[in-house]
Amino acid sequence: QVQLVESGGGLVQAGGSLRLSCAASGRPFSRYAMGWFRQAPGKEREFVAAINWSGDSTYYADAVKGRFTISRDNAKNTVYLQMSSLKAEDPAVYYCAAPESAHYRGNYYYTHADGYDYWGQGTQVTVSS
Repeated sequence: QVQLVESGGGLVQAGGSLRLSCAASGRPFSRYAMGWFRQAPGKEREFVAAINWSGDSTYYADAVKGRFTISRDNAKNTVYLQMSSLKAEDPAVYYCAAPESAHYRGNYYYTHADGYDYWGQGTQVTVSS
């Protein structure tokens, strides 16, 4: 049973930084891509960032490019999302996600929710102005 547990959310001032973590268990972590998504109230879940199994390919939504950094530590079975220069449009519940398959299926599946089969419970990020 794959389990994903996010942590690190909280309240931060605009312009500040937070680092989210997602601890994975239940299968060999290092074989699988990982992704971060977010969902604000009244909005659809949207892609934030993704990383391939080895960490040498990363993908970002335009809205966070240059401000957020995704990384992974395969020895710790953990993926991170370093968020900097947080803005008023960043508050949301942030979710970690993992695909069922370890096979590369194309970049589309890294950057869309239907490319992922397992989801964490989410962690709330709030930005104060």
